[in-house]
Amino acid sequence: MGAGKTSVGKALAERLRWRFLDLDEVVVAREGRGIAEIFRESGEQGFRARESAALQQLLRELKASSNNTILALGGGAIIPPENRDAISSSGFPVIFLDAPVPELFARCKSQSIDRPLLKDSNAFEELYRSRESHYAALGTRLDTSGNSVQEVCSNIQRSLRLAEEHQ
Repeated sequence: MGAGKTSVGKALAERLRWRFLDLDEVVVAREGRGIAEIFRESGEQGFRARESAALQQLLRELKASSNNTILALGGGAIIPPENRDAISSSGFPVIFLDAPVPELFARCKSQSIDRPLLKDSNAFEELYRSRESHYAALGTRLDTSGNSVQEVCSNIQRSLRLAEEHQ
């Protein structure tokens, strides 16, 4: 939460003229209701089941298509082992956007987004710490601290060697 997945993903997709998908938005569109509502009515486990199903389907579709797509995953999407396996075996590059926990928490608090798992700073840090090793194992870590969205996009392009080809 708060790392900039959606903001950076949209900006990078625009720069590269690629398609952008946000897994949370895909789940919301499929369900016809918001994430907070899904959490209230089905609990976190119900949301995670829907998120996993959407992720598995999207990865299959993306592997079968030749469209260049940036997919932003929700913070908890990498928790189920089957999701991590699917992401790893997809062959797609994975970038883990990161920043110090206090900065991530401050970003989340400054946004007017209903985040069911955003409670207090201690719970936020505990959630982050419980997920951090999964994030790091899946991809390249990129520190977004103090960087603008455009700077983060440039760093991703350099990391993936896309800078010269698509600007």
